[in-house]
Amino acid sequence: MAQAIAVARTARRVSPPNPWVGAVVVDAAGEVIATGATQEPGGAHAEIVALRAAGERARGATVYVTLEPCCHQGRTGPCTSAIIDAGISRVIVAVADPDPLVAGKGIAALTAAGISVDVGDGDDEVRQQLAPYLWHRQSGRPYVVLKMGATLDGRTAMADGTSQWITSADARRDAHELRADSDAIVVGAGTVRADDPELTARDASPRRDPRRVVLGRAPDGARIHPCLEFSGSLDALLDQLGAEGVLQLMVEGGAHVAGSFIQAGLVNRLVAYLAPAVAGSDGGRGMFDQLRTPTMEALRRGRFGEVRLVGSDIRVDVEL
Repeated sequence: MAQAIAVARTARRVSPPNPWVGAVVVDAAGEVIATGATQEPGGAHAEIVALRAAGERARGATVYVTLEPCCHQGRTGPCTSAIIDAGISRVIVAVADPDPLVAGKGIAALTAAGISVDVGDGDDEVRQQLAPYLWHRQSGRPYVVLKMGATLDGRTAMADGTSQWITSADARRDAHELRADSDAIVVGAGTVRADDPELTARDASPRRDPRRVVLGRAPDGARIHPCLEFSGSLDALLDQLGAEGVLQLMVEGGAHVAGSFIQAGLVNRLVAYLAPAVAGSDGGRGMFDQLRTPTMEALRRGRFGEVRLVGSDIRVDVEL
């Protein structure tokens, strides 16, 4: 399963809006016969890729797969049918698929065909790996990642309004990897007017540029064009993007937009890049403008995930 999880990572920027899945075919002696990752939309799913590579050696073998095999006809045929036809004897699934078209039906189809199915191996790691997909299928909305760059004492701009650059070039390159993992990115019109950002993933490898969204109107000639200019509520934005297949939305606006998303309880993960610098209470703007916490009971608490050095800065991931 660890190998299936590793293979799935190669599909992260290839398969959306389909899930990035990995599969490994293992013979009775425990030898890996073949591996596969989900291809671009309309292409083969991970199980099909692995089974094609395994050929006749798949008969009697075990398939390890990170997500429950599909059992319906979409742009490709059901993976369950391919598994059954290949003569697989056992399937190990990390996570059941919450998509209503699957939701246990894939496991049931395999079991009905006499194939032994086990669920839960690698569950925790795969749930983290597929968090945007799983959240989207359960909520109908994108998984929201809020990215912020700040001084050690949480300042995002100085007293004169300048904000470029608080964090290092290494942190900015790392943030481009976050952009490349996202299907869309959103900023406020104020950020567009002040910084005229492109919001591309030009420093990511492999590069995958997210769809660009502006809260409000972007000035004519701004580098963010073409973009979606949105004037409704944040809830309406998430509903629209979710319906359009956006699995992960990155919020990269200023303190006002960041505070609005936090205040509304719409952020799944906060990624903060903290520079080894101190601005002071009069040094500038905080990370979350408009956000108010009147009591200790109202404090918004999350759970620390990954914490690591990125160049001279610290990257802190918090699940909210």
